[in-house]
Amino acid sequence: MAKLKGPLFSLGASQQLGKALVFFGWKGLDVVREYVIPANPRSSGQTTQRGYLTAAVAAIHAEQALSALPLNAADVTAYALWASVVQAATTWFNQLVRHWIDITIAGDTPAIFREGVSTPGVDKIHATIYCNEINGADITAATFFYGTSKTALIHSVAAGLTPVALLADADLSPLTTGVKYFWQCRVDAGENCEGVRSGIYHAVSL
Repeated sequence: MAKLKGPLFSLGASQQLGKALVFFGWKGLDVVREYVIPANPRSSGQTTQRGYLTAAVAAIHAEQALSALPLNAADVTAYALWASVVQAATTWFNQLVRHWIDITIAGDTPAIFREGVSTPGVDKIHATIYCNEINGADITAATFFYGTSKTALIHSVAAGLTPVALLADADLSPLTTGVKYFWQCRVDAGENCEGVRSGIYHAVSL
């Protein structure tokens, strides 16, 4: 039986209504869906998709557990900001998993950017971030995209790359003093992990 928190369709409900509707909370929203009988299909396509999901989750946890330069709280915030651009009510984790799966399905090698840092300077921001392909290869070409809105990263500059350190960096300039800028690092076309993106970071130019 559904439990109401107020008049139905106003304040929300939880649990099922007969065998017709299921009410539940999801990411801060009160939602309802049709009641369905749980299934566990094991077609080749479904099995493959589950394999992608398992690999993505394992990789994220592994990056968080690194002893040096792990996926940290600032990176989580950056991925959450990117998620808010892509689709409302999407968590940083779901966005990163979905991105991993999209890159895999496209036939490229997934990777995870981490340890992003914005260092404000006079009329510029020095952006640094770390990343390596999961198979151990080096990324040889990437670009920083930046702008004054998280949805309009209209400027770009090629990343300087230090393969041994797995580091990508660049000066984002010239910028306007006192203005907040957003940036994202993206792996260039032609790379094994073409299309891989970092979260969206931000800082204010001095």
